[in-house]
Amino acid sequence: METISPYKVVEIKLDNIILNANLRMTNPSKGIILFSHGSGSSRLSIRNNYVASLLFKQGYSSLLFDLLMPEEDLVYGNRFDINLLTERLVLVTHWVSNYKETSNLPIGYFGSSTGAASALSAASKIGKKVKAIVSRGGRPDLAIIELKSITIPTLLIVGGNDGVVIELNKKAKEQINGVCELEIIEGASHLFVESGKLDLVAQKTISWFNTYIKNK
Repeated sequence: METISPYKVVEIKLDNIILNANLRMTNPSKGIILFSHGSGSSRLSIRNNYVASLLFKQGYSSLLFDLLMPEEDLVYGNRFDINLLTERLVLVTHWVSNYKETSNLPIGYFGSSTGAASALSAASKIGKKVKAIVSRGGRPDLAIIELKSITIPTLLIVGGNDGVVIELNKKAKEQINGVCELEIIEGASHLFVESGKLDLVAQKTISWFNTYIKNK
């Protein structure tokens, strides 16, 4: 993987909690992509930062943030508490809409693994404020109740060797009412660690956001 593009560390203050975040700003910017990471990961995720760097080159700002504070992350169950993670993503989305540097930018979501469930769930609650969603190796079954409420264009990307997750995403595609496509990347595992596979994820992600995110 190539050098990660520069970012600044910001503190997101939400009521009685503070979440650390990495903010990349392009100028001009097509939009800002909020990353919702999977269990056991963080704003420092190598794969998500790599995708964010490629988005940066294509004119997209991004925000990678910790869904949990350090002491919360020590409680293993919190990592799979989709309701809690969804609430955090919703609050951060509102923060982005009010933050001086990002308030005028259209928003997209990029969710990985369990983070995709929180992205889908948050999108069902926020509505048109979010313009497009991309799920990488996602677990949409963890947001099954909300799927029928999603009308935002959604791209589900799954590795061809990720058998069970492929089936979960096929079922999710049938439930989502808005524009939804399923992209299976042959030869890729759940984490897309194989050579060139994460680049394919980024290419499909950029294409999706270029289609559905418009900064008017």
